[in-house]
Amino acid sequence: MSTSPVRRAAVLGSPIAHSLSPALHNAAYTALGLTGWYYDRHEVDEAGLAGFVAGLGPEWAGLSLTMPLKRVLLDVADHVAPGAAAIGAGNTLVFEGTGATAHNTDVTGIARSLRAAGAGGGRAVVLGAGGTAQAAVAALHDMEVDAVDVLVRDAGRTSALRETAERLGTEVTVHAVLTDPPAAARLLEGADAVVSTLPAGAADALAGARWRPGTVLLDAVYAPWPTVVAGGAAAAGARIVSGLEMLLQQAVAQVELMTGRPGPEAAMREALDAAVLARS
Repeated sequence: MSTSPVRRAAVLGSPIAHSLSPALHNAAYTALGLTGWYYDRHEVDEAGLAGFVAGLGPEWAGLSLTMPLKRVLLDVADHVAPGAAAIGAGNTLVFEGTGATAHNTDVTGIARSLRAAGAGGGRAVVLGAGGTAQAAVAALHDMEVDAVDVLVRDAGRTSALRETAERLGTEVTVHAVLTDPPAAARLLEGADAVVSTLPAGAADALAGARWRPGTVLLDAVYAPWPTVVAGGAAAAGARIVSGLEMLLQQAVAQVELMTGRPGPEAAMREALDAAVLARS
């Protein structure tokens, strides 16, 4: 086992106490033999992000960013990786000699999770329009999905997502139907893949939609699990992907960005399973 200088990393967001990221990253450091590396969590909101980042010392290797920081992250970075720039949101800040670089590994996490469940091509539906929804549009673009429908409550609050689609050169059709569950359910019919980026409980009314057997539903929520919508879709024969799988896959990519070594997926998956079991 190699001896490393003390290095720190953490996940930031608000709320953040529920985050399982420390279990994932600390397990990765152990598996990689990085004895001087530590990863924890900090409650930070949008107003506090710039000050938090400015106060970090040279021992910091990187940060993971969750809601509500995914868009404002780009404002505090010295550099923005092309993928994060195209999306307009990020979830990772890596500290290097030339400054802090913003990345987006949510795209990797979503694409890997969907592909593993058999999704690819066809028509997709994204629920929500926040930073994770922007990453979902990018992931579906990378997967060469034919058409993307985005279901939201208020079409007037989708400018950032529309700009993401424009930068990527992909077409999305926005439908302000989440306040009308029957209309939203009709748009789910026949979808090959559905990515829900809505908060816990917000998609419950869609549980009874006419889910096509074989549709892949990735629900970014992972606690409580299963969600109501995931349970309803599974009962209709849909293939369900928990937000835990997305969390794992994006964290594997983050570990590589922060340490320069491939993320040890098997060790991280074992740690995630143990963390979830401990909370149940």
